[in-house]
Amino acid sequence: MNDARDVVKGDVWIREDRIAAVGVVPPEAARGSVIDAAGAIVLPGFVQTHVHLCQTLFRGLADDLPLLAWLRSRVWPLEAAHDERTLATAARLAAAELQLGGTTSVLTMETVRGTDAVFDALSRTGLRATVGKCLMDLGDGVPARLREDARSALDESLALHRRWTGAAHGRLRAALAPRFAVSCTRELLEAAAAESAAHELLVHTHASEQRDEIALVRDRTGLDNLLYLESVGLATERLCAAHCVWATDAEQAMLARRGVKVLHCPGSNLKLGSGIAPVPEMRSRGISVSLGADGAACNNTLDMFQEMRLAATLQAFRLGPGALPASDVVWMATREGARALGLAAEVGSIEVGKKADAIIVGRDGLHQAPGGEPYGQLVYATRAADVRATIVDGAVVARDGQIVWDDAARLRADAELAARALASRAGL
Repeated sequence: MNDARDVVKGDVWIREDRIAAVGVVPPEAARGSVIDAAGAIVLPGFVQTHVHLCQTLFRGLADDLPLLAWLRSRVWPLEAAHDERTLATAARLAAAELQLGGTTSVLTMETVRGTDAVFDALSRTGLRATVGKCLMDLGDGVPARLREDARSALDESLALHRRWTGAAHGRLRAALAPRFAVSCTRELLEAAAAESAAHELLVHTHASEQRDEIALVRDRTGLDNLLYLESVGLATERLCAAHCVWATDAEQAMLARRGVKVLHCPGSNLKLGSGIAPVPEMRSRGISVSLGADGAACNNTLDMFQEMRLAATLQAFRLGPGALPASDVVWMATREGARALGLAAEVGSIEVGKKADAIIVGRDGLHQAPGGEPYGQLVYATRAADVRATIVDGAVVARDGQIVWDDAARLRADAELAARALASRAGL
């Protein structure tokens, strides 16, 4: 995934946490440990730019509902019921699923409280993560435990930044995460914009996901959702806006002008009935569009291969086959994700000098036979289970269907206990 999208046949040499050679490697490379990737595809690890690790324990508890009812009746009560133990369990479960499916970096929005527990859990998994504590100080149906004073919430976010940005050998960073305009006062959004500028922090939010949400924002502010975010000072190159399904022509022009990053979540948008984002139109304007699975509460899977296939085929349905080619989709899952997170110089391609975040994807399954060009095979035929190994910072974190940092059976048992406790506390 270099700028020329070269497909190179050869070896990859990793020395410590960096890629040292690609194609032909020096003889000294053979003195280290060797992973046989013959016949496989070596890719940069996937970069998922919109997930909610804290929602992984909600899988199967919030199905078949539209967005606002889904939030008010299930997701917000469950998030309010979280404690540090259940948050850590959710983060570990999500990290395992992500890594087994080839994801090495994420941008995640957590819940309002207990974010230290998420950072601490992730520090032990090897996942590269930019984590935001959810900011909410407004909203109909928001539980009291999820509402905070704007200044206090931002001060806690900045404290998380001081404690965790640069931790775990630089794999962890903090972001600001106002949930969406419906649940944030103008005061909170303006203050988040000021703190983002002062500390050069990413801002992670939802915008223009669903028509009822847009109507609420328009009724309150007189503006369309994304233009309202511009009015409060958030529309900069640091803003990462999830969904943008219903971005108007004027809003798309603003996104391009301001350098805002769009985070496309096709699986979630379909399951919640939100719509199909105009991805080719946004990309044609030069807008950065990357991919994420969203949360397990609204997608039920964190599988980037599924998101890539949906991203391509939905646009084929809208605009015709080839509207979003397979090679562009793999680019969105790697290079564009790295760009959105401000990590383009470090991850997102297999190039000398970059961080050794890589995956080995088998291509010998019957469902992949007899083969074909690699981009189409990856997007249309390959599954998460075809990932043979996942490497972050030069260290193997998953291999042959197993994570290396925890026992899968114990992790599943912990998750089942934690999910039952959460549902009970939430009254579900």
